[in-house]
Amino acid sequence: MVKIGVLGLQGAVREHIRSIEAAGVEGIVVKKKEQLDELDGLILPGGESTTMRRLVDRYGFMEPLREFGRQGKPMFGTCAGLIMLANKIVGYDEPHIGLMDIVVERNSFGRQRESFEADLPIKGVADSYTAVFIRAPHIVSVGAETEVLAEYDGRIVAAKDRNFLACSFHPELTDDHSLTNYFVEMVKQAKLIHV
Repeated sequence: MVKIGVLGLQGAVREHIRSIEAAGVEGIVVKKKEQLDELDGLILPGGESTTMRRLVDRYGFMEPLREFGRQGKPMFGTCAGLIMLANKIVGYDEPHIGLMDIVVERNSFGRQRESFEADLPIKGVADSYTAVFIRAPHIVSVGAETEVLAEYDGRIVAAKDRNFLACSFHPELTDDHSLTNYFVEMVKQAKLIHV
C-alpha cells in the first residue's frame, strides 16, 4: 500500500489528505519527523512559508526532510510548499529545504484579496485545470533538468525536477484531483525503483 504524508505543521492539511484518499492511496498527517520513515511520498502544503520554516526548525524536521528527498522519495510542494522546496528564493540569502532546482519569488500575484482562479493546461495532467491562486509565488527560472509543466500570464506556475513536483496554486481546494493523481503516480513509480 502506498502511503503519502502531508506535512501537518501548518496550512491546508485536511484538504490534501482528502485529495490523496480520492486518488486511492493512504494519506497520513505528519506531525513528527519519525513518521517520514514510513512514507513513500510527501506533500508540503500551502500556508505561510516563514511560519512553516519556523515550525520545521522548531520540530527538527529540516534534515529529515532533506534526507527524504535525497533518497529519491517524491515530494510535492504547493504554494508555500513550493517556496520550501526551491533552491533559491528571490531576495533571500538562503533557501529552506532547497532540493528543487528552481528560483522562486514570493507573493508574485498580489495579496490575499487578489486571489483568483484560472484555467490552464498542465503538461501530462490536464488540458484545462482550474488553478486556485492565493498570495501565490511563481517560478522565475528552472534548472537544466527541470521540466516546466504549466505557465500563467507568462510566469511558470508548475514544474517537475526528478522526484520533486511543485506548483504555485492550491490543487487541494478544488474537486479536480488530477494533479494529486499525477503525484501519486510519481510516488508509485519511485516505489517500484526503490523496492
